[in-house]
Amino acid sequence: MPLLRLFLICAVPGLLMLLLGACSERLPRSSGRAALAPAGMQPPAQLGLCAACHGANGHARQPDIPDLAGQKADYLFKAMRDYQSGARNVPLMRGALGPIDPKQMRALADWYAAQPMCLPQVRRP
Repeated sequence: MPLLRLFLICAVPGLLMLLLGACSERLPRSSGRAALAPAGMQPPAQLGLCAACHGANGHARQPDIPDLAGQKADYLFKAMRDYQSGARNVPLMRGALGPIDPKQMRALADWYAAQPMCLPQVRRP
């Protein structure tokens, strides 16, 4: 049941946004949504679960969800390990990372680290 709840909370809204063509204003316009994989890099198999909230390219679709693009791989890897162990007490993340092993976490961390950083949002008066 917890995985179903996680899916309903994260995956369904994320998939709906993709289907509706929603795109964060923070995405660089020249980057193109199809060119996600850096040269010679394959998207990790577990990317879909993370992408539902953080975006496949690390550009989060919601303002309260952190962007992962361009973060240091070691930082992302340690954060995932801490979420999984409970050292960072975020039940949603702990549930999402529960079945993922360290090798898969490393692949996800490397993927997001290789993505171009998000442009800061400009608020207009």
